[in-house]
Amino acid sequence: MVTGAHGAAARPWNRLRSDDDRGSAVVEFLGISLILLIPLVYLVLTLAKVQGASYAVEGAARDATRAYLIAPDEQTAAERAVAVVRVALQDQGIEPDDAELAVDCSAAACLTPEETITATVTTAVSLPGAPAALGETLSITVSATSTAIVEPLRVAP
Repeated sequence: MVTGAHGAAARPWNRLRSDDDRGSAVVEFLGISLILLIPLVYLVLTLAKVQGASYAVEGAARDATRAYLIAPDEQTAAERAVAVVRVALQDQGIEPDDAELAVDCSAAACLTPEETITATVTTAVSLPGAPAALGETLSITVSATSTAIVEPLRVAP
């Protein structure tokens, strides 16, 4: 009989393992995977929502400046700008009433030739799964600005 250093009988290595631990590696792997996977999925959902909102406000700001450039007068331009912002935001699933449009002109009359028109669209994106009561607190503000110059050959209204 072969004995070990302390006089105990040597046993093959596979007999030293207890049957009580069988399958515990799978449980640990699944537990750690869930602990890491849930925050990762939440991060992806949040980033997708913020990216969609930034895409929507960028398109809305660009379209608002274009609406000003092609409108015959400032009254019509303002109405068209609001309409195109609503459509651009609704297209990406954002409530248009939660957004703000600000149009700034470098002159008193926006449609004066060679003047600069700047449109800024701002909205707040609520975090996924956030309670409605904390909607304002748990939100990310997304904004985009677009600038355009009125054609030099345009006839002033």
